[in-house]
Amino acid sequence: MMLFDGILSRYQSSPVNTLGINSMLIKKPEDISEAEVTDRKTYLSRRGFIGAAGLSLAAAAVWYYTRRARPEPDQPASARPQLYAGLSKGLASTDEIPTEYKHATQYNNFYELGTDKDDPVRNAHALVTAPWSVTVSGECEKPGMLALEDFMKPHALEERTYRLRCVETWSMVIPWVGFSLGDALKRFQPTSRAKWVEFITLYDPDRLPNQGWGVLDWPYREGLRMDEAMHPLATLAVGMYGEVLPNQNGAPLRLVVPWKYGFKSIKSIVAIRFTEDRPSTTWNDVFPREYGFYANVNPDVSHPRWSQARERRLGEFSKRNTLSFNGYAEQVAGLYKGMDLSRYY
Repeated sequence: MMLFDGILSRYQSSPVNTLGINSMLIKKPEDISEAEVTDRKTYLSRRGFIGAAGLSLAAAAVWYYTRRARPEPDQPASARPQLYAGLSKGLASTDEIPTEYKHATQYNNFYELGTDKDDPVRNAHALVTAPWSVTVSGECEKPGMLALEDFMKPHALEERTYRLRCVETWSMVIPWVGFSLGDALKRFQPTSRAKWVEFITLYDPDRLPNQGWGVLDWPYREGLRMDEAMHPLATLAVGMYGEVLPNQNGAPLRLVVPWKYGFKSIKSIVAIRFTEDRPSTTWNDVFPREYGFYANVNPDVSHPRWSQARERRLGEFSKRNTLSFNGYAEQVAGLYKGMDLSRYY
């Protein structure tokens, strides 16, 4: 495993029931929720999430689907509920064929759910994503804690199909469902002292069982420079492949920064903080020579232990050349004009 070669084998066996036996129990009628036997539109209408409550259908649908069982990764596309259909395409969405759903949902780095690539999907049942709130604080005029549906409410969802390049030299193409990070941040009116943005993952060893082990300094933290966070490509995702975001992919709210290596796209976000000084970030703190703060995809700057010049797209046999800024140089290279990208990697 490339990201953490020094992990001891004892960290690779989690005390969590990896078979998900609880989800296999037969429910009594009194244990079956209304959401499981009522069609989506009727259920949402009954609960007052549409109309009088003023909540957008998109946000209400997320609330609803986070309380229902997510589709199995091996389900054919025709059998999976397409919650988000007919969305407009986001900026610079690629026309490349998306990675197969089963690959995108069964091969993940989400160390809070385990350190092997298939641990997150096996342990995903432990992560309960409702209720969920996001706290925004720091150098801003309107800090606060919002329920996820309120955090989402003002924003129109888009389908943003972007390349995702892992620092470990594998990649995917994922049709995300989300909205502009910058638009969300503007609502909290960052002050002139806000130069950076920090993001923090949920810390709860009961829901993220590997946090009970000393694999990393929990909770997971990431950060962006303010102009990076405000760039139109920076995305807050709540879904993928037309569906609600699976737990193993960072439900219910994650960051997507397509021109950076995947570890910058922090998962299961519960806090956002505007800062005057550059925030510390998890992998950069642990191995600063291997995982730079900026982490822009750069085929000309090798990782200390491997080349970044080529990558393997999941589901493909042959490797392909890695593109500068993951193919988004036209959109984002100007952010780094004059910077030595071999030094600030």
